[in-house]
Parts: sequence; C-alpha cells; structure tokens
Amino acid sequence: MHVLGTAGGNVLGASREVQIPLLAALLIGGCAAKARRALSARSIEAGIGPTVVFPIRLHRPVAIALCVSELGLGGGLLLTAGPLSAGPAAHAVRSATAVLFGTAVGALYELRARQPGAGCGCFGDLSDTPVSWRAMTRTALLCAAAIAAIGVPPLHRPATAGQALTMLAVAAIELVVLAVLSPEVGEIMVRLGYSEPCEVRRVPVSRTLAALHGSAPWRHYRDYLLATDPIDVWREGCWRYAVFPGTVDGRRVEVVFAVYLESRRPPVRVGIAGPAAGARSRDDLADALADVTFPLPVSN
Repeated sequence: MHVLGTAGGNVLGASREVQIPLLAALLIGGCAAKARRALSARSIEAGIGPTVVFPIRLHRPVAIALCVSELGLGGGLLLTAGPLSAGPAAHAVRSATAVLFGTAVGALYELRARQPGAGCGCFGDLSDTPVSWRAMTRTALLCAAAIAAIGVPPLHRPATAGQALTMLAVAAIELVVLAVLSPEVGEIMVRLGYSEPCEVRRVPVSRTLAALHGSAPWRHYRDYLLATDPIDVWREGCWRYAVFPGTVDGRRVEVVFAVYLESRRPPVRVGIAGPAAGARSRDDLADALADVTFPLPVSN
C-alpha cells in the first residue's frame, strides 16, 4: 500500500508540474498564431473570434488585451516556475491564468449561442471551425490545469529516470487528450495533404470583413461611407462582396467592395454604384467594380 501511495503521489505531483510549461506553451503559441493572422490580414481583430460578441468599437481593444494577456501570462508562468514559484507573483500569475481560461469558457458559450458559424480564433486561422463542445471542453480542462498548478513548488530536473518517464507519460497523455479535443489538428492535416479550391473554401464573413477593414481601399473610401456595417453581403466563386451606403459629392451612392477568399493579404477591389443602386441586382453591383477609375491602387 505504501508503494502504491508513493506511486500515486509521484504521478499526481508530475501531472501538476507538467501543467506549467504546457500552459505557457499554449498561451504563447496562441498569441503568436493570432498575431500571425492579424499581420496577414492587417487587422488585429482578424485573429480572434470572440471579439464579434462585442460592439464593433471594442473589437480592436479587446483583441489587443487578449493577446497581451496571453503573452504576459505565458511568460509569467515560465518566469515564476523556478525559485519565484513559492512567492505571491507565481500565485497571482497562475490564478490569473485560471481566471482567463474560466472566462474563455463563458465567452465560447456566448459565441456559440450568438454566432454559431464563428470559430473561436484560439490559434489564428487554424480555428475557423464553429465552436463546439470539444473546444469548450478543452478550455475547461485548461482552466482545471491552471488551478492544479497553483501552489506547485519550484520545478526541477527529475531525480531519477523513473520520475522523468512519469512526467513524459503524463505530458503525452495530456497532449493526446488535447489533440482529440482540438479541431485545429484536423485543419493542420487537411492543409498538409490538400489545398482547397477557392470556390469551395470556407471563409467566415467576419474574417472577410476584418481583412477588408485592414486594406488600402477601405482606408481610402472609409470617409465616404455612411455606415461601417454592410447592407448586403454575398459570395460569388472566389470573391465575397460587401455593399455599404455612402455619399460622393453630396449624392447617395453604394460602395461595393470585393474581397478575394484567401487567408493571406487578399486582394480587394472597390466600385461605386450610382443613385439608382437600390433597384439594382447583385450582378449590377458587381459589374460596377469594372466601371470605376481608382485614384489609388485597389489591392493591398
């Protein structure tokens, strides 16, 4: 019984110690993936799905706050894994990590209820799959892992080969569980083995609009728009069109943007439909893109 108790204690201790580097890697990796997507789309909110549950004016500050929090907490977990582990700094960082993941569970639930087609954006453009119970369960487990890490003593090298094997086994099992709960793994496998034609590529509307908002045509024509929310959005083949009300020289017009459906710096075209735009079909509005001479380049 004593041997079994010792073995069980070793496994429990190893499982708690493993959480610190694992959580740090996930937080820093998630921040890096969001930053990569934001840079490719030239829009910080493009990398983060839950921002869509906030008002448009808060998308950017919320996205920045989340990225900074992930990076800060990931770095904090690593910095307090050693001698500082017994101090208040380590307790604060690990508690804040638990709060972050606990809040994320609620945010994902709200996102699934309000925007069923939106991805969580947890790992940038790998997380476009609509939020499911798998993503919420994964986040809840990470919250439990952060709670388990509170109070863990300073990390050290395993004293024996048995301890090292125990830690590796615990880490491997946890990684397998996270992989099963992560739709991103399937997305990675698809990208490695197959390139989807743009005509059938799944690109959320929110991602298209984020790419549009980071483009040069949007910056040039934004002052002519009466609203930043489109009055019509549709897709034709490899392009998604968005129509916005606007004014040019005191007359009402409709500004039509076309965004190519690709993940990195999609080309953007823009055209202006005249006063009779309200009676025009979508084909007429799309044709307007070919009838305008642009004062600036129309692709970013």
